[in-house]
Amino acid sequence: MHLQRSTLQIQLNTKKPYQGAAYGRRPASHLIRINSVFLSLFCLRQGFYSSCMPDRVAWQDFATVEELTMSTATIGQAYNYKVVRQFVVATIVWGVVGMAMGVWIASQLVWPEMNLDLPWTTFGRLRPLHTSLVIFGFAGSAQFAASYYAVQRTCQVRLYSDKLAAFTFWGWQSVIVVMLITLPLGYTTTKEYAEIEFSGAVWMTVVWVAYAIVFFTTVVQRKTRHIYVGNWFFGAFIVVIAMLHVVNHLSIPVDWFKSYPVYSGATDAMVQWWYGHNAVGFFLTTGFLGMMYYFVPKQVGRPVYSYRLSIVHFWALITLYIWAGPHHLHYTALPDWAQSLGMAMSLILLAPSWGGMINGMMTLSGAWHKLRTDPILRFLVLSLAFYGMSTFEGPMMAIKTVNALSHYTDWTIGHVHAGALGWVAMITFGAIYHMVPKVFGRPQMHSIGLINAHFWLATIGTVLYIASMWVNGITQGLMWRAINDDGTLTYSFVEALQASHPGFVVRFVGGVFFLSGMLLMAYNTWRTVRVADVKMAELEAQIA
Repeated sequence: MHLQRSTLQIQLNTKKPYQGAAYGRRPASHLIRINSVFLSLFCLRQGFYSSCMPDRVAWQDFATVEELTMSTATIGQAYNYKVVRQFVVATIVWGVVGMAMGVWIASQLVWPEMNLDLPWTTFGRLRPLHTSLVIFGFAGSAQFAASYYAVQRTCQVRLYSDKLAAFTFWGWQSVIVVMLITLPLGYTTTKEYAEIEFSGAVWMTVVWVAYAIVFFTTVVQRKTRHIYVGNWFFGAFIVVIAMLHVVNHLSIPVDWFKSYPVYSGATDAMVQWWYGHNAVGFFLTTGFLGMMYYFVPKQVGRPVYSYRLSIVHFWALITLYIWAGPHHLHYTALPDWAQSLGMAMSLILLAPSWGGMINGMMTLSGAWHKLRTDPILRFLVLSLAFYGMSTFEGPMMAIKTVNALSHYTDWTIGHVHAGALGWVAMITFGAIYHMVPKVFGRPQMHSIGLINAHFWLATIGTVLYIASMWVNGITQGLMWRAINDDGTLTYSFVEALQASHPGFVVRFVGGVFFLSGMLLMAYNTWRTVRVADVKMAELEAQIA
């Protein structure tokens, strides 16, 4: 059934912010709540009278997600939005810094003198800093913010322990600062996505355990019977990342700034890419799927398309993803059976990945017209499109014959950024634009026009980036494998590098576009929050 937000609610969301007057004197608030009650009753009726059990749960979940049954604010308890606000701001700050670092190292491949001839600013030291800031600073802070926001609203209870939640914020930011200082100085484990040395890794573990306590205790204390599906994904993300991090960082410390892994040889490589691939699979996928299952239905104003499909998606994803790491080690010293197992699991993984993408897309059934007027929804839908594309490309590149061409080339870089820019960043942008007005007590973002501009800058930047890397990667793979009749290489490495130079230029331009959009977002958010009504945001559990 086609479910529309009321004209009254749309009008209220587009009005200028109300200046002054206490909560009890705002007639608009009461009108929204009256409207909410009727929509809640409709959702619950659909659930109670549906003949299909998964459909019942989906409609009843939607009533919960819409928070139309009873707000915690009405029983004298407000949600903890302070920590959400802090993580939202941190997401934007680290996004700007991390992406600026990416543009800088992209410029070094075009103009080598951009490394400034200093050891701390060379590509080899700034590249791991770029990935760490974007993964842990930008994406990590975004998932903290989104999970803390969503778990409160779907469980209808305040976040467990304000002090512990605050500790997770300051602790996580201190981890990022440690990375920011130590990686340019050359203190690194050399393990991709796990470069932080042993002492920093231990501190990260402490913060992560605190995060798990806050999240899962909040779920246990929920006022709703059912655990909303988005929280399943957040929970899996927290548990699996803890396991991966601890196992991969098992080391013998020499001092505070140096340690050596307990593994060696091919075993060390296998453990590293079991971690590395699943850092992508759980840190950059599963947590963001939790965001998708919350923010897409919220922004569309409809329940998840298929609750049954979301269940299959969850269990299939967490069962299969953990096995796919060996496809990063094709044609290496890793045993062939392990390589083949990784390839097979990667191919099977296509099914649940596309199931989740289709579930998200089909949630828009009957509401596609909203894309014309809602730039936030455009971000969310485009992220799903890139998620589908990336999860098709990944299994394809895991096939050994394809991997023989793509391995070690820029094609892999393009694939990673199709997911990082197209999926992770786009859904983060949509989620932040959705959350900022709610947690800062504003009716909407400062400028819808700037959100539109950001959308197009981000889209153009992403397309330029990944297209240039696809062309570069295939060119490199073909040139490296070309052999003369006498068995010598047809092209030298330098010739392949020269052929790649135009692609490096296009990648740099794409990065500038994307960073420009990020700066617009930072400005738009600043203009929104500088006149924030934080007390109102805390007192009133607004309809999101």
